[in-house]
Amino acid sequence: MAKKKLEDIAINGDGAVAYAWKQIDPDVCAAYPITPQTIIVEDFSKFVANGEVKTEYVCVESEHSALTLCAASCSAGARTFTATASQGLAYMWEMLPITSSMRVPLVMAVANRAVSGPININNDHGDAMAARDTGWIQMFADNVQSSYDNAIMAPRIAEHPDVQLPIITNLDGFILTHAVERMTPVDTDDVKKFVGEFEPVCPLLDYKHPTSHGMLDGPDFYYAHKHQQVEAMDKALEVAEQVFKEFKKLTGREYHLVDEYRCEDAEYIAIILGSSYGTMQETVDRMRDAGIKVGAAMPHIYRPWPEKEIARIIKGKKAVAIFDKHVSLGAYGPLYPEVVAAATDLEEMPKMYNFIYGIGGADTSVSILKGAMESVIKGSADKINYVGMKL
Repeated sequence: MAKKKLEDIAINGDGAVAYAWKQIDPDVCAAYPITPQTIIVEDFSKFVANGEVKTEYVCVESEHSALTLCAASCSAGARTFTATASQGLAYMWEMLPITSSMRVPLVMAVANRAVSGPININNDHGDAMAARDTGWIQMFADNVQSSYDNAIMAPRIAEHPDVQLPIITNLDGFILTHAVERMTPVDTDDVKKFVGEFEPVCPLLDYKHPTSHGMLDGPDFYYAHKHQQVEAMDKALEVAEQVFKEFKKLTGREYHLVDEYRCEDAEYIAIILGSSYGTMQETVDRMRDAGIKVGAAMPHIYRPWPEKEIARIIKGKKAVAIFDKHVSLGAYGPLYPEVVAAATDLEEMPKMYNFIYGIGGADTSVSILKGAMESVIKGSADKINYVGMKL
């Protein structure tokens, strides 16, 4: 595949997603603006208005309407994108499992923001976690570059014939959506070649091969159809890894189901999602300078859950610290039990500690993460810990 080197640009995460969408030029985009996602659809609507894309852009009256229109559009045979955040994703909730069960591979960017109440517009992962069981693939970005890269790779994963599921590309609200960083774009022709043409499966507008979507499904078939989604999720892991390999050939940038940082010889591992992965890498470096063997890992693909990769990374470690930017009230953070479950097949399970942090935009600094890791090493951490909270 041809590669044309472009100069770096300064851009925020929302702008980076919109830029990738412009290069892909989807058939349809329907969205409703909501902080901190608004810049994505504002920028993209300008591309539409300026004639830089051929996309049919629909400014709907609500997020529920946005996803309903997108599901119908994608079912009809159009490559379709949308974006939202927090309460907007909550307003879409009814349509999330419907969209997945209809097997429409649409792409949605989610600018992660706390879910009210109390009302809060800052970053945590409550919106993504609320949607985790609705049948959508989920990717996480740790910086502006990966936000852009994910937007390009997402349709390749979702639209694969063995997958055919909708996909969410998560980027942390304000921390990534509004922060300007250096980013290396891909040449537009190369993006178009990489993503390819949309080849819909059983589109509604194919009148020569009539099909029905969204039908009533009784007990005899509902269970079986849900299992088909399970099988598609399993296939998505293989497909994502292959897409990552092809993207590396195109750009030189490397991604995996679980991205790792200094894990190979680490005695203690931190598992974390989103922009905090960069902060954790700095934490790892400082602790390594002090002679402490720690490492960090981030599930780049959160759904489907990359259990085997997680188990491989934590095998033989003394302890694992799982950092959650959300808490399942009355239980743990959502990552924690899944990491524990991934370790159950290991001959010896490392000690596991859960750290809740950054809720509602609470500050996440190197000192906070370092203190958490030190408590794990010293054995003073509890099973579940709340760090960085001001009382």
